[in-house]
Amino acid sequence: MNSTDQLVVFTLDENRYALYLSAVERVVRMVEITPLPKAPGIVLGVINLQGQVIPVINMRRRFNLADREIELGDQLVIARTPQQSIAFAAESVSGVIECPKQKVIEAENILPGMEYVEGVVKLKDGLILIHNLDTFLSLEEAEMLDNALERSRRDK
Repeated sequence: MNSTDQLVVFTLDENRYALYLSAVERVVRMVEITPLPKAPGIVLGVINLQGQVIPVINMRRRFNLADREIELGDQLVIARTPQQSIAFAAESVSGVIECPKQKVIEAENILPGMEYVEGVVKLKDGLILIHNLDTFLSLEEAEMLDNALERSRRDK
């Protein structure tokens, strides 16, 4: 039995966040994001990655951080939700860390109702919030995104 989790760590406004490595498909340099009409407010638009249209989610809005212009040095974390692949814009991706499972504190134990955060890891140099991709988009947002993507496919 594996007693460690592998986490892909990225930053937004000096704060560190993570996704389980098993959910991450890859990390790529920032590319042009095409606006997607009628998408939920947290969707920046879509990218074309090797022929696959992938929605780009604005993590900053999800976590109530101030908006900032996307910069050329930013990166996109491509991850898989139960429904589809999505991309998150991150200021930087610092890599993969191994974390003992017993060091992960469940979000419910810290603050009940933290629906987008699955857990928190306390390291010597600070905290890392681990995202829960299963609940990252609400049902309404997922439906709006599906409809917007379908419209964009039909309009081409």
